[in-house]
Amino acid sequence: MYIEFMTEYWYLFATLFVIILLLSFDPGTRGAGGSKSVTPAQLPQLQSRENAVIVDVNEADRFKNGHISQAINLPFGRLGDSIGKLKKHKSKPIVLTCDTGANSRKAVAILKNNEFSDIYVLSGGLAAWRKDNLPLVKS
Repeated sequence: MYIEFMTEYWYLFATLFVIILLLSFDPGTRGAGGSKSVTPAQLPQLQSRENAVIVDVNEADRFKNGHISQAINLPFGRLGDSIGKLKKHKSKPIVLTCDTGANSRKAVAILKNNEFSDIYVLSGGLAAWRKDNLPLVKS
């Protein structure tokens, strides 16, 4: 009876298999290139419990218009040249953020190449932070 059902509706099982396969390759579930994701709600806890350092990879003008408190601004385009500013924080978790999270995910590779290991990406970037009505600092 089950075999007959499966052979009759094989396309349903094929669709289910494809969906499961796609979910297993979803970049949101794997993290960004060896990094972990942190939600806006989890970030303050990570900051207070593990002394995490927030690195905003937005350009300076966007950083001035609004950033997370205590964030360090190292624009993505010059991150490789500015990595020395982070060396003293190598033993701490590093949380990368930008407007949407796209540049943060790219920045993970730069930090990995410079032997940083405990790297997080803010899920959804500052857009998600704003959506959750969390405070931003303007400078």
